[in-house]
Formats: sequence, structure tokens, C-alpha cells
Amino acid sequence: MNDAAPIPDSPNPHPPKFTSHQKFAVAMLAFLQFTIVLDFMVLSPLGAILMPALSIAPKKFGLVVSVYAIAAAVSGVLAAGFADRYDRKKFLLFFYGGFLLGTLLCGLAPTYPALLAARLVTGMFGGVVGAAAFAIVADVFPLAMRGRVMGVIMSSFGAAQVLGIPVGIYLATHYTWHAPFLMIAGVGLAVGVFIVLRMQPVNAHLEQTRPQSPARHLWKTATSSRYWVGFLATMLLATGGFMLMPFASAFTVNNQHISLNRLPLLYAITGVCSMILGPIIGKLSDRFGKYATFCYASTAAIAVMLYYTNLSDAPFWELIVISVLMFATISGRMASAGALTSAVPAPQDRGAYMSISSSLQQLAGGVASLLAGLIVYQAPSGRIEHYPWLGIVVSVTSLLVMGLMYRVHRLVAEPATV
Repeated sequence: MNDAAPIPDSPNPHPPKFTSHQKFAVAMLAFLQFTIVLDFMVLSPLGAILMPALSIAPKKFGLVVSVYAIAAAVSGVLAAGFADRYDRKKFLLFFYGGFLLGTLLCGLAPTYPALLAARLVTGMFGGVVGAAAFAIVADVFPLAMRGRVMGVIMSSFGAAQVLGIPVGIYLATHYTWHAPFLMIAGVGLAVGVFIVLRMQPVNAHLEQTRPQSPARHLWKTATSSRYWVGFLATMLLATGGFMLMPFASAFTVNNQHISLNRLPLLYAITGVCSMILGPIIGKLSDRFGKYATFCYASTAAIAVMLYYTNLSDAPFWELIVISVLMFATISGRMASAGALTSAVPAPQDRGAYMSISSSLQQLAGGVASLLAGLIVYQAPSGRIEHYPWLGIVVSVTSLLVMGLMYRVHRLVAEPATV
């Protein structure tokens, strides 16, 4: 169902219930997002294996992470002008096929340059997949439901940790670092077949699309003053994950002296808790308001990140508690922010808006990864130095995002007439 005029973000003690078709759509989108998230997240725990295996420094590993984001940013902008001209299902399947090809190339890459090129291909398609999925969410679900939908989709982060990352680490340590990417390509192919056979067309937006060239549509969407508030908020929101996550496994292994064999247990416990807490936080955002939920989650995230980045030789149980809290607050921020910003664009601009927003987010994430690689360095002992500086940078950007999201919160009560 479409909502041409966004519903104000206000507390709702009795949010509407899902229909059977909406439940199916949520499950499908969450499963698809699982493979996209896993492809990105598996690089973090593989960092401790990849760097010595390919004889690369943290700067080069940071480039492996950031090249995906930069490629996704460029392709998202190029695709934005066409995003509202087609059935969103077909648009989604085209880019998902390219994403699977890139992931397969990662699994076959023999050298660092080959891996870098494969991540470039994966990013060219993967970033647009997420934008298309979130455009579908905005088309199918009213704002009063989107907190719960985003919460379930965000739980794919937890599912990727519980089901994918431990298996990925096991395959990498017992076989080769290529194996996790081959696993993702296989799982993703099954997801793609499922989408082809079961997903219904999503084309109601075509009735409201104005006849104009892709270049003009891109320009109007990209230069809208209303939309740029949401763009800036999502750009800064990306810095946390892209700065902290790429070096999290190396920080855990070398600074906290946790063995690689215990990493799967850490990620599994954190993932299970994320899967449980994600939908709960999404439900709370629908009931108490998405901006209020975002502010509470952001405040908690700042406290947890500052504590985490200053840890040294922490016991294993403490790392588990901190990881659970950190991922819970990140999920709360992403779910509430994603639901709120989805109400900014008009229905006929959603595909372009989501593509541009995803591109800017990926670009900001790529820059953040490069900066993180410049800030931290690995001492001869293996210890990751200057990690606390990352916590400070992410905390400052979190405060800025809270201010931008307040403006978004005010905008959702105003009809999008651009």
C-alpha cells in the first residue's frame, strides 16, 4: 500500500497489524538482506586471516573494504535516474545477479589485486540492491509499520553473525579464505531463485511517475532541498560501522588476546541477541516514535562505543556483554532512522531517493574506512594502536546525526510535493 502523504512520526500505542502478504514480503526482504550483509560483514572477522595471508597492511585491508563502498556509491547515482521507471522486482533481480557474480569472483580471486577488482564488481551491484529493497519497503508498508519492518530487516545483521560468520570463519581457518565467499554465492543463488518464483511485482509507483528523462529525474531528486536533510543524516550514520567493524576482529585478537577459535562464539552470541532485540526495538519505534527511539539508541551507542574502544585485555564475558550492547544500539539507530527517512520522498521519487541515499551512505562509509585505516596502525607486536580515536570520531558524528534526524522528524509531517 502507498502513502502519498507521510504519516507524522508520533507515538502510536496500537500500530496496525501485518497482513499475510506483508509478512511474506518482510521475510523475503530480510532473507535477501542477509546475504548482502553477510558479504560485507564476513570481511571483518576475516581481517585477522586475510592480512597475513596476502601480506598486506591495515591500509590495504581498509582499501578492500572501502572499494566496495565507493563502487556502490558511483553505481547508485548512475542507477538513480532509472530506479523509478521499472517494476522494482525486475530492478532488484538485475542488480542482485551482478552482486552474486562479484561475490563468486571474490571466492575465485588468487591475489590481492584480483580480490580488489572482485570487490569493485560486488560493490557496483550490491549497493543498488539495498536501495531497491528499501524502496519496496516504502511502497508496501505505511510509515506506522516501517519501524517493525526495519527491525526485522536489521535482524539480518544478527542472522549473518549467527549463521554466516561462524561458518565463514570455520571455512576460512580449515580450508581457505576463499571458501566463505563461495558459500555466500551459493546461498545467494538460492535466494535469487526464491525471489523469481514467489515475489509479486511491485509497480504501483509507475502510475505516479511523471514522464521525464532519467537525467532530469536524477537531477531533480538529487538537488531537492527537502531530500538533502535525509541524505546528510544517512551519510553520517554510516561512519560507525565502516570505521569500527573492519578492524574489530584484529582489535579483539591482538588487543584483547582472544584466540581466533573463540571469535565464532563471540559473534554467535552477539548475533542471537541482535536477532531477538532488532524486531523488539523496531516495534518500540512504531509505538513510541521513531525519532525518540533513535535518540535513546544513539545516546546509549556513544557510551558503549567509547567504553569498547578503550578496552584492554578485557575478559571474554565482558567482550560478549559489550558486543551485545553495541550491536543492539546500532540496530536501534539503523531501524528507527531507516523507517523515518523512508517517509521523506514522494512515492514517484522513492527509487531515485533510495539509490542516491545509498550511494552517499556508501561513499561516506568508504571514506570512513580509509580514514580508519589512516588513524589506526598495527604495531610489530600485532596490537592495533589508536583505536580509541575511532570511538571519539564516531561519537561526534552520532551527535551530529541526532540533530539532522530532528529535522527529518519534523519533515515527515509535511507532504512531499517535489
